[in-house]
Amino acid sequence: MEHLPVEVIGNILSHLEGARDVVIASATCRKWREAYRKHLHTLAFNSNDWPAYCDISPILLEILITRTIFQTTGLQGLSILMDDAGEFTASTVIAWFMYTRETLRRLFYNVPTSPNVNILAICGRQKLEILAVAHNSITGVEPNFQRFPCLKSLSLSHVCISALDLSLLLTACPKLESLELVDPEIAISDAQVTVELSSPTLKSIYVEAISLDKFILETDSIERLHLRDCALEVFELIGKGTLKYFKIDDVSVIHLDIAETVDNLEVVDVSSFTIIWTRFYQMISRSSKLRKLRLWDVTFDDYDEGIDLETIAVCFPQLKHLSLCYELRDGLMHYGLQGSSNLENVTVLELGWTVINDFFSHWIEELLKRCPNLKKLIIFGVISEAKSHEECQILAKFTSSIVRLMRKYMHVEVQFEYE
Repeated sequence: MEHLPVEVIGNILSHLEGARDVVIASATCRKWREAYRKHLHTLAFNSNDWPAYCDISPILLEILITRTIFQTTGLQGLSILMDDAGEFTASTVIAWFMYTRETLRRLFYNVPTSPNVNILAICGRQKLEILAVAHNSITGVEPNFQRFPCLKSLSLSHVCISALDLSLLLTACPKLESLELVDPEIAISDAQVTVELSSPTLKSIYVEAISLDKFILETDSIERLHLRDCALEVFELIGKGTLKYFKIDDVSVIHLDIAETVDNLEVVDVSSFTIIWTRFYQMISRSSKLRKLRLWDVTFDDYDEGIDLETIAVCFPQLKHLSLCYELRDGLMHYGLQGSSNLENVTVLELGWTVINDFFSHWIEELLKRCPNLKKLIIFGVISEAKSHEECQILAKFTSSIVRLMRKYMHVEVQFEYE
């Protein structure tokens, strides 16, 4: 180890998970201390990694972090995540950022301060490429002065920000590719809460736990869109057909419009969702390049006869991965077996149930017949803790029928996932 260059030692120290481990390792010898001072490029303080941070008073913790940071030169990555460590002095936090801002490329910041620290004013016009801010407020965004010319990834979690400031912040990031919004507190300026975001470079957006009247996103480069646990009256995506990955998970939306961006979709993953089938079908029917389709616990309000496999087979000829959750509604199968077209390219089939009955195994068998090149079958199910005798009998029958069925399909790998 004594023959390692100090640059290599600095790289080794930078791969340690926590600042505490870095400090301990750097005490090995003078050469390691030199590597820590001159060649360390990543430093992380996380109260979840070392719970003892929470046992130290905020004042002493400020001193500890300050000394650790100020012994380094040229930090490129700094992570300070203190969920339960108390409130820090704003002037101290500002000193950390002022000391490191000229070399920082990655900043992960979750530190409660009094008063609030304007992270944009301190780190704007610098070389940041990744910025993640949590449990803070962002106000008075000035794109001309708080510009982030190199920022590619922005994450805002539990951040208080107005709709206007959020829009201006994206304008201040001309190279932004990834945006993550988790449970933001959108300041209300009028009776209707509307967020309009525009970015010509944005490729990926993840939105979680947001409630709005209207959310309009305009971007010509979007490839990934994931909405989770949201309540929206209107969501509209405006783009040029670059979207490849579309996922909705436990979302309530009255009007969903992504129709002009779906021509190149490869993955559609929808779960815990209610929508009008005709509207949803119109949106994705042009996605002839679709390779994965997942419809799980989805309710289609206006389609009484269920969704037939013929429609899926004809519209999505390149489909390789199909996931459906079996459901009977008013005596009809939610995903019917009409038509005769096979799903020639499907190699992975995921099937599940909400309430198991005698028809489920028959439904699986018919689907297997329609997938001649299937390689893997995954069966998902929910089993209640307090099972009645009738439920146990149905499950036993189902297990026996699947065993008999798989003797006919020895080439198919079968997995069971029960909750």
